[in-house]
Amino acid sequence: MRAVVAERHGGPEVLAVLGRPEPEVGPEQLLVRLAVAGVNFKDLNEREGRTALRAPLVPGSEGVGTVVATGGRVTRFAPGDRVAWCAAPGSYAERVLVPERAAVAVPAGVTDEQAAAVLLQGLTAHYLTESTYPAGAGETALVHAAAGGLGQHLVRLLAARGVRVIGTVSSQDKADTARAVGAQHVVVRRPGRAGDELTSEVNELTDHHGVDVVFDPVGRDTFDAGVAALRRRGTFVLVGAASGPVPPLDPQALAPLGSLFLTRPTLADHTADPAELAARAADVFRWLRDGTLAVSVSGRYRFDQAAQAHADLQGGRTTGKLLLYPTG
Repeated sequence: MRAVVAERHGGPEVLAVLGRPEPEVGPEQLLVRLAVAGVNFKDLNEREGRTALRAPLVPGSEGVGTVVATGGRVTRFAPGDRVAWCAAPGSYAERVLVPERAAVAVPAGVTDEQAAAVLLQGLTAHYLTESTYPAGAGETALVHAAAGGLGQHLVRLLAARGVRVIGTVSSQDKADTARAVGAQHVVVRRPGRAGDELTSEVNELTDHHGVDVVFDPVGRDTFDAGVAALRRRGTFVLVGAASGPVPPLDPQALAPLGSLFLTRPTLADHTADPAELAARAADVFRWLRDGTLAVSVSGRYRFDQAAQAHADLQGGRTTGKLLLYPTG
């Protein structure tokens, strides 16, 4: 079979389409013929060697496809079923081994492309707004990278609840996108702009009360400004590190800032139980069908264009989701 392989760790140029052995299905696995894979920042970390995976490796963990074989202990799926996943290593391949516990059924009315574009970020937005901080009407949320794949879902879900959303983006075009999905105010983060300027603008928008919650998938470049924009006893939710990891922090520093709450949740801890995963996925697909959520595909790439997909995502040139197809 064909797969996108990083033969060594490094930049996007290390990715190449190579032949790989056909996978052998294990007792609790599904062998799935890939229709489309999702491209995520986690994949970039794998390629660069910032995860436990060693090169050579096949990046990717998200996709959708059709089951072609099942292991002897599999009970919930059968050949011919359409499934999606976001926790199956090696998903940039024509055949993917997916743990049964990580797979969800794709309902009728949801296309392969929609499922691949919504699952990872949709599930993440679900647990962040349903479990981590269920913001309600009258509250104010600051969402960094509000025009990105996750950011758009967060803005839509929060706005649907009557939450006032302040989004930050890196360009005017992205500002228009953030407003279109429900952000009431948008702050453009430009290179070289001081973090205290961002904090000042957010504080003016809240009459210096501060925001109730910050959702931050950016990390290093926005962390300090987001913390400073919180109200007393506000909650900072660190979702990722697209700009790099946040420097070490002394917890004592949170006290004089207003007895703040800081958390770094993960999707894995909110979907470890297959029943919980299925319930969250059912909500995400329902929201997709009723229009609460919508997929925004920023780019579609063939396997042999995987390096370009990684470069585009890493360079901040995209809004919405990037998808990778095994054929043109």
